[in-house]
Amino acid sequence: MACSVALDMPHAPHPLVIRFGNLGDTVLLQPLLHKLRQRYGEPCDLLATGTWPAELYAGQPEVAEVLALRAPRRPLLLSRERWRAIGWLRERREAPVYVCEPCPHALLRIRRMLALAGVPAAQRTYLADLPIREHEHWVDHLLRFGDCTPSVFRGRCDALTVDPGAAPQLQVDAAARSDCERWLHAHGLHGRPLVLLQPAGKHTKRWSGLRAIRNDDKAWPVQCWAALAWTILETLPSARVLLCGSPQEAGYLDGIRAIAASEAVLSLADELPLARLKALLGCAHSMISVDTGPAHLAAAEGCPLVVMSGGASPAQRAPRAAPGGVVRVLGGAPHGKRVDALSVEQVAGAWRGLPPRQARWRAVA
Repeated sequence: MACSVALDMPHAPHPLVIRFGNLGDTVLLQPLLHKLRQRYGEPCDLLATGTWPAELYAGQPEVAEVLALRAPRRPLLLSRERWRAIGWLRERREAPVYVCEPCPHALLRIRRMLALAGVPAAQRTYLADLPIREHEHWVDHLLRFGDCTPSVFRGRCDALTVDPGAAPQLQVDAAARSDCERWLHAHGLHGRPLVLLQPAGKHTKRWSGLRAIRNDDKAWPVQCWAALAWTILETLPSARVLLCGSPQEAGYLDGIRAIAASEAVLSLADELPLARLKALLGCAHSMISVDTGPAHLAAAEGCPLVVMSGGASPAQRAPRAAPGGVVRVLGGAPHGKRVDALSVEQVAGAWRGLPPRQARWRAVA
């Protein structure tokens, strides 16, 4: 059960969590946010980066307010955005602050912003001060961090007596669900089994375009993605295969679709804002993905998932399935160093072995 805050704090401030990470990093924060809400009796405020955090946590009961920076690396003197964030932090200078940032350069920027906002050091705690254990998953590391308490708040909030859960769980709000339903009807997809393929991610892109496959340990040849789509349609003829990605990946996805040469394979790079993707994963049959942010999102939505890892160890970073979901991990150290070492049949076999989905639309309570 959640602890009670001391009587000398009648209006407990919201815990403040800070993480300047990618989509997957932000998804993996959810168990920590849930734990802090239980500990302090209030939902968290979140300072993050990117275009996705507000949509990602829309309707989530453990998050009160989100502020996301679009250009966190811009020099402070030239960044109105960062000065607005400092003002936002100043309004929360009585809160317990949990800084989850592992990158030293980003951590320096965060420390400076907190100091300029007047947040006392005694109200802050840093994940960097809690070393990660060998083979410890990132979520477990964050949950141990959630047991830490800034010195000012020690004795005011007890440790939890109930396990908050060690897998991210995200819900689909009513607006996103309605938008997705309309979109599915408009594309003739409503009622069909939808198998999502996520061939690329942030690791695939460079400023000048897509990274060469030889330099990308998570890249799988476009011919393999097309062959996988054929295999899915042979196994599940009523299905539609949806190629997912960002607008910058449209040409890459169109290339896969051209090789597949099937009306049952659709390229959706320009049609999947995060809220719609989140809702789509809430009702899809399954997903097959390289190890990237949308794979973590699928796992958190309970979507049956096959994820292909490159050289990184899945023990620390693999997506974790929400209750009722399942994740199958292929490759990754020490079993393999490159996704292109996996065969189409290996991936298709793992997909065929996924159990049927147990729940559709992980709805907001």
